[in-house]
Amino acid sequence: MTAVTAVTDHTGGQEPVPVTESPQGAEPAEQAVESEESAWDDGLIARRFVAEEERPAREETYQPPRGLVYDAPLRARLDALRELVGLSRTRLDGATLAEAGRVLDQAAARRGLSERHTVVAVAGATGSGKSTLFNALAGVPISDTGVRRPTTAAPLACSWSDGAASLLDRLNIPGRLRRRPLQGPDPDPRMAGLVLIDLPDHDSAAVEHREHVDRMLTLVDAVIWVVDPEKYADAVLHERYLRPLAGHAEVTFVVLNQTDRLPGDSADLVLDDLRRLLDEDGIALGEHGEPGATVLSLSALTGEGVGELRDALGQFVAEKGAAARRIAADLDTAARQLKPVYAPGRRVGLSERAREEFADRLSEAVGAGAAGEAAERAWRRSAGKACGTPWLRLWRWYEAQRTGPVSVQADSAPVDEEATARQRVEQAVRTVGDEAAAGLPAPWAQAVRDASARGGEGLPEALDELAVSAALPARRPPRPGWWPMAVLVQATMTLLQVVGGLWLFGQVVGVAEPNLTAPVLLMVAGIVGGPLVEWACRMAARGPARRYGQDAERKLREAAAACGRQRVLDPVAAELLRYREVREQYMRVLGVVPSVGSGSGALGPVTGSFPVGGSGSSGDSFGAGDSSGVGVGVGAGDSLGARASLGRVTELSTTGR
Repeated sequence: MTAVTAVTDHTGGQEPVPVTESPQGAEPAEQAVESEESAWDDGLIARRFVAEEERPAREETYQPPRGLVYDAPLRARLDALRELVGLSRTRLDGATLAEAGRVLDQAAARRGLSERHTVVAVAGATGSGKSTLFNALAGVPISDTGVRRPTTAAPLACSWSDGAASLLDRLNIPGRLRRRPLQGPDPDPRMAGLVLIDLPDHDSAAVEHREHVDRMLTLVDAVIWVVDPEKYADAVLHERYLRPLAGHAEVTFVVLNQTDRLPGDSADLVLDDLRRLLDEDGIALGEHGEPGATVLSLSALTGEGVGELRDALGQFVAEKGAAARRIAADLDTAARQLKPVYAPGRRVGLSERAREEFADRLSEAVGAGAAGEAAERAWRRSAGKACGTPWLRLWRWYEAQRTGPVSVQADSAPVDEEATARQRVEQAVRTVGDEAAAGLPAPWAQAVRDASARGGEGLPEALDELAVSAALPARRPPRPGWWPMAVLVQATMTLLQVVGGLWLFGQVVGVAEPNLTAPVLLMVAGIVGGPLVEWACRMAARGPARRYGQDAERKLREAAAACGRQRVLDPVAAELLRYREVREQYMRVLGVVPSVGSGSGALGPVTGSFPVGGSGSSGDSFGAGDSSGVGVGVGAGDSLGARASLGRVTELSTTGR
């Protein structure tokens, strides 16, 4: 009978040394003589001599392990995930980003460790025979087996080559639980990098055993799930472990053990049913050369099928790609978990209609239409004052003096109008915030609404100051070139009336010779010509007055829109820009590389001079989307590497499907 003891090697691993036990029934005296002879034959001097001879050979053959090197696509995905986490910390809570952070930590830790070794865990339920399979693969009874449950209380490691100490340190496996397999005269070189871990039962009654399993499954490069004919359909195994790890199929082995207990072709039937369950779990099966999980049936007790598993493990280890595939699978899992907070439900951003409606609401709140009408009336009044008859102006002055105090009759009206205007502004801010947040994931939608609300806090006061300082019409509107001629003609008509009147008065008092025809004609020409000149000037003033009012309304509308853009739309666009950046990083985490396309999925600018045009047809868009069919579009001239300032926010565009 052969036993195994652990001997620590110079790399921190341990090697079993076979020790021949004394046959049962030997006399104590004979055992003592044999012990003395063996001690003499293998004394201290001999052991030192042998060690001195073996040390140079071991030092010449041993090469320190080189760190794992990820390929360029995987490095790009990891960098994108790191950038994604950094951009999202202010918008997402720690629990949402916990899995992504764990993947980054595990990838960094594994990258600094040996690339020549592949850590494979043997997991299974109570009584599935995983320890027996572990011993069969090692070729020597390392892990305890028996009917007592649970048999394996702590993870046990078996390394086929030196240099795995750092990997085992990362797994927190103490030196007393590190072993070396039985090495034959011609060891399989493909197994040289294998590090096999025997895990406790995943369904153990001891909580610490299950904690060991859960911790190890996040650290190892691959897993061999050992199931037996009785528990291969266990709900705990499929719901807690296999189904969540469906994306790790390429680093997963599923072994149906104890087939020696099944009669006839029952093993094939059970194996087919196991494949069906794995397919329902979403685990891809590696059949016909396709990548996926390896499913085998064997009997660790009789050794049937163990050689096939050993060959599969040898080929798996020889490829030296399990660690990178495991990290890539972890990336995929983290990306799937983050999808609800990055994938929009529909096309997102502010449409041109929403921007125009926002400008309309602000112009109504600031009274742009009323200001335009007031400017038009002011222009007409100015024309009337300049071109009207003096007698009519005198009458209007008299009426203004007589009815002047009436202007204080509606003191409460401005208060009501101010309250109504404030409500309109607040409603406009809420509406544009909801429109911009529509379709965004919940955290980003809330950030957009908060940015809109913060910008709208001082917007009514700013619009009031704008209306008072810059948007009101001037007291003296600009006069067209024909006004001086009209004033001269009107003065001539007035002069005719005055001359005719004085001429008649002189005839009455006897100063002038009697002649009624000439003064009457002069007076009639002045009396009729004055109103005719005023009417003609009023008709001629309609067009310029209307244009003047429209210009005043446009200026006030643009000023109000600019104020709203600066206070509301720019902060909203900044949040949409941040979302676009994290969305692009998320696409890179998924492995989708942005490509220049026709821009069919791109939106137009979120902000700009009001009103803003552009449909984004010339923008760049991603040529591919993720599994949900959601793509991302970016405006022309925007690049991912540059952090756009608020000056470039006006060129922002985002897209959904």
